[in-house]
Amino acid sequence: MLFNGKKFGSGPVEWILAGLGNPGDQYEGTRHNTGFMALDCIAERAGVKIDRLKFKGQCAQAQVGGKKVLLLKPATYMNLSGQSVTEAMQFYKLPPERVIIFFDDISLPCGRLRIRRKGSDGGHNGMKNIIYLAGSDQFPRVKIGVGAKPTPEWDLADWVLSHFSGEDEKHMQESILHAAEAAELLVNGKIDAAMNQYNS
Repeated sequence: MLFNGKKFGSGPVEWILAGLGNPGDQYEGTRHNTGFMALDCIAERAGVKIDRLKFKGQCAQAQVGGKKVLLLKPATYMNLSGQSVTEAMQFYKLPPERVIIFFDDISLPCGRLRIRRKGSDGGHNGMKNIIYLAGSDQFPRVKIGVGAKPTPEWDLADWVLSHFSGEDEKHMQESILHAAEAAELLVNGKIDAAMNQYNS
């Protein structure tokens, strides 16, 4: 089977790696699209492009950590991310425990990661929709810090749709790389090792 110019075995997809964000040039590089950035980094390391249209998003098959995975960027806009994720889950018959979600977290400073085995949506609308439609909160997740609002007066939507600059941008590049590295541990069941190495 050829996929993005790469040859893959006929075995089934073992994991779904989903990065959350909003489609469209106007959202590219914003804090709320950090999940997309993490998926792009994983794809680059795997030598594939996320450019196939399926599951209400853009996707690619890849080898990550020696496992066959689907990289998925929902194109449903953030608040409806679950439509894309659950459609892919149903197609590959994968439980939530085999679906890793990458998304932004305003409670963490830029450059920090927090890997969790499962849990609530933490106020994140993308995760909220995924958990609601899947009927489960058992999704491993990699939360990527984008920093809190600089002042209480900032509108939250304006903040998460703002771009990184200066030191924040440098820290983000490091955390995106760490998220991609953590993915290789997670798909091999080494979640404790990933948490010990990358949680801060």
